[in-house]
This record gives sequence, C-alpha cells and structure tokens, in this order.
Amino acid sequence: MVKQNIKSTDVFFVSDRTGITAEALGSSLLSQFESVEFNKIHLSFIDTLDKAIDAVEQVNRASSKAGSPVLVFSTQINHEFRVMMSKSDCVFFDFFDTFISKMERSLELKSSHTAGRLHGLSHNSNYTDRISSINFALGSDDGLGAKSYENADLILIGVSRSGKTPSCLFMALQYGINAANYPLIEQDLDNTRLPESLQPYKHKLFGLTINPIRLQKIRDERRSNSNYASLKQCQNEVKRAEDLYHTNHIPFIDTTQTSIEEISAKIINKLSLR
Repeated sequence: MVKQNIKSTDVFFVSDRTGITAEALGSSLLSQFESVEFNKIHLSFIDTLDKAIDAVEQVNRASSKAGSPVLVFSTQINHEFRVMMSKSDCVFFDFFDTFISKMERSLELKSSHTAGRLHGLSHNSNYTDRISSINFALGSDDGLGAKSYENADLILIGVSRSGKTPSCLFMALQYGINAANYPLIEQDLDNTRLPESLQPYKHKLFGLTINPIRLQKIRDERRSNSNYASLKQCQNEVKRAEDLYHTNHIPFIDTTQTSIEEISAKIINKLSLR
C-alpha cells in the first residue's frame, strides 16, 4: 500500500476578539481535508491599525515562504481591517461578510457591528448561568454531589475515563446546563440494579460507554501496568455497565470516536434539554 504524502500549509484565524468563532468555523471546514496537515496560527484581538498591519505582514511572509497563498479565516468586524486582509497574499474566508451581509439583506436591517457579542458579557444572565453551571459540574464531579442531584439537569454515568467530566464541563460552559456525573465502580457493577443514590433520578440519567481497547490505552497513561488499566478489567467493566444500561432502560452512547461537542449535542437532543 502506497502511503499518501501529507501536504502541510499555514492557516490563520483572525479576529477582533478571541478568535474562538473563527477557529470553530474554520476547523469544521478544514476537517474535511484529512490528507493536509494544517499549521494553525491565531491572530486574536486585532483591534488597532498597527495590529492589522502586522497581521497582514505575517500573512504575506507566510505565503511568500510557502510559495503559494495561505488560508485566512476571519471574523473581523472592522471594515477597514477586513479590506486590508482581503488584499493580502492569501485565500480569504470572511465569515462576517459571508453571513452578516446576507442576513442584513434578508432582514432589511443593519447589524450592530459589535465585536465580541457571542463570547463576551452582552447577556449577563446567560454568562452568570454558565459560571454557575461550571461550579455545579465541578462540585458534583465523580459522584461528589449526590445531595445536588435534585438540581441537576442530567447525570452522566459510566466507568472511569469514559468521558464524563469533560462532557459535563463542556455542557456547562457552552449551554449553562447543570450536569453532574457518577462513576460506576466495582460495587455498582456487581449487579444490574442502579446505585441507591441514583434511583430517585433515573429520568435524569444518561450513560456513556467506550471501546475497551481505547479505554485500556487511556487508563494505561494514567496508571500504567495496573489491574485498573488491564484490558481484561476494561472489558469486564464496559460489559457490565452496558448490561446495567439495558436492564434499566437508560439511554447511552459510545464515546470511542466521538468528540465532546458531538457527545454533548447527542445528549441534549436525546433528553430534549434547553
């Protein structure tokens, strides 16, 4: 089998603010080109003329070095700075102009052209909710918050290292969802009966499972050459956890090749959370 050559190219994410939106949208498109290795460069808080000039110069240098125009994904609000970047030696993806201009025409309204609306403090109540949910997730991590289950929007259950904590934190940060998690340990897996602390909240439960081979690799990085990280132990725990889910009619998903974003979206959709 002939190994495919991996092409490498620079990609710039340019924004007046953090650049999180530019990277999220741009990376979604880049993910469709698996044979290319992208060197991602972030140019955040480009909010002055000097910074804009410097950003253009960086892009031009990169293109000159590569011998072809590099890619630039931009959520830049300032019209002057956007024009400057669009005239540089690059392939320019202007998310602001692509979407906002079309929306303005459709709604017959002008946008506010305000930077940082999505990730800033424009909606203080939403921001406060997300901070509260993050604290909730941290306070109820690994079964520590049994007393707070009544206030949970959902409770993730699964064996150790199946993705519970990062999923809870992501849903808290992005959606303001109060997500607790409970690790299924040996005693919980001795039979298919739900742990006593979870029984009153069965309607809030959602299970995570994972391929035992992948689980073994994750655990081995944390506790190498231990029974906890042995393949036999991982296979045993995963099987018994899935038996528990089936017996108690608890919805669950496999996290083996699923991103945190996808895990969260599937859970939110399945449980009809808002």
